[in-house]
Amino acid sequence: MKMIMAYIQPYKLEEVRDALEKAGAHGVTATEVKGHGRQRGHTEFYRGAEYKVSFASKVKLEIAVEDRLVDAVVQAIEDTAKSGHIGDGKIFVLPLDNAVKVRTGEAGDAAL
Repeated sequence: MKMIMAYIQPYKLEEVRDALEKAGAHGVTATEVKGHGRQRGHTEFYRGAEYKVSFASKVKLEIAVEDRLVDAVVQAIEDTAKSGHIGDGKIFVLPLDNAVKVRTGEAGDAAL
C-alpha cells in the first residue's frame, strides 16, 4: 500500500477528484493549506497597490491506494492538475505499512 499526498491548485479540486475516481481511487481526503516552494511567494496587485503573497493557497490531497493503482493515480493527478504555470503543485508517494477499518476491523488492502 502507498499513501499519495498531492498539493494542487484549489480550482483544480473537482476535476482531480473526478480523475481519481476514474483511476480507481475511491477515498480521498482534501485539506485547505498554505505554503510556498522555491519561489518563496509572489507579488500581486490589488486596487493599484502592490503586495507580496508569501504563502499560496493550495489543497492537500491524501489518498491511500493499493500498490497496483499507484502509477494510474499519480498520472491522473499530474495530467489533471497541470496548468503549465509555476505553483501547479507536487505529488509525494510514501510507503503505507498498514491500514485498519475501525468499523469492521479489516486490515491491509481490504481496509481501503
